Amino acid sequence: MLQYNYMRLYTLIIIFVTALHTAGVHGQTVAVKSNLLYDATASLNLGVEVDLSLKWTAELSGNLNAWDMSHGRKWKHWFVQPEVRYWLCDHFSGHFFAAHAIGGKYNVGNLKNAIKFLGTDMSALSDNRYQGWFAGAGIAYGYAWPLGIHWNLEGEIGIGWIYTRYDRFECAGCGRKEGEGLSNNFVTPTKAAVNLVYVF
Repeated sequence: MLQYNYMRLYTLIIIFVTALHTAGVHGQTVAVKSNLLYDATASLNLGVEVDLSLKWTAELSGNLNAWDMSHGRKWKHWFVQPEVRYWLCDHFSGHFFAAHAIGGKYNVGNLKNAIKFLGTDMSALSDNRYQGWFAGAGIAYGYAWPLGIHWNLEGEIGIGWIYTRYDRFECAGCGRKEGEGLSNNFVTPTKAAVNLVYVF
């Protein structure tokens, strides 16, 4: 299953880059990146960004966490996130604004917390496990700091809307199903990134 998810993520990235190339994007600059925030949670991630013009770039990133946690906690997920960016100066440097979509699957629960944001109560993850899929869209702001000829450091924060359908269980590792085919809409952060970027 893990190998299947890796293949799906890398296949999507390859299709994305190939589609941009065949659509007439020639001589483009390509950047490969890893989100250090996701790395800190042991989530595998990879992003590819290509320039479309002087001020526009397109990015596709993916994230996978398929590992078991201790004490019956769950944080398994995968998602992909295509994004279009408008740079205020030149691409891959300085301020940018972005619009993105997001979609994936998750199996999370038994995560003790008291987080509440814009009417969404994440503390429900403390005593329940949720398994399902989600899709949404958002907007973001970011800034890229050139570190050298090929290296950048990039920060980005985004907010948007998410729709999800899920099943709810009593706890992370066991328990009976409490709800099936439930759904929810909420406004939430849709992107948080501190990317280490290599620009070709």
